[in-house]
Amino acid sequence: MTAKKFRAIIFDVCGVLVGGRERTRKVLEHTGTQEAMAKKFKLNIDSWIDLIETPYNASMEGRMNGRRAVKKIAGRLGVTSKKLTEVWLSVYRKKVKKDKKLYKIAYSLKKNYIVGILSDQWYLSKKAFTPPENIKGFSPVIISCDVGFRKPDIRIYKLLMKKLREKNKAIKPGEVLFVDNRKYNLTP
Repeated sequence: MTAKKFRAIIFDVCGVLVGGRERTRKVLEHTGTQEAMAKKFKLNIDSWIDLIETPYNASMEGRMNGRRAVKKIAGRLGVTSKKLTEVWLSVYRKKVKKDKKLYKIAYSLKKNYIVGILSDQWYLSKKAFTPPENIKGFSPVIISCDVGFRKPDIRIYKLLMKKLREKNKAIKPGEVLFVDNRKYNLTP
């Protein structure tokens, strides 16, 4: 059996490039950021999720402008958009950290591979986790809230292949290695 030759390595952001191993599990199980947000606004986690779910998901899928999503959530909480944004970004920055070792590995891979990002993010998580200094050198960078669909929607993978073929016309889907913390995102 011969080893598969990869030409591109595509990283997810939250849960992979940011989060750290133990911290990541907590964030993704809503025992990190979402519980911290619920606590800040004196809500139980179920009430918090019910309150944010529609605008949050709509923003992540690019169906709702991020500022509008924040405004809707802030209105439901009875706070200003500015206050909600400040609290949310503060919680993100406290709960989720950049995995410096993995970034270093990713940057070193650029010598031999196309190294990109494919990530589901909403307006505020994008702002916190993918500032220019965190995505510098990755190409392509595809963020769900910018393109209007999220993993595992086949359209986001087709867009990724289109962007990869702009860099290497011969690249095939089987030559792309995905680094993602969610198994269902690995099989488009």
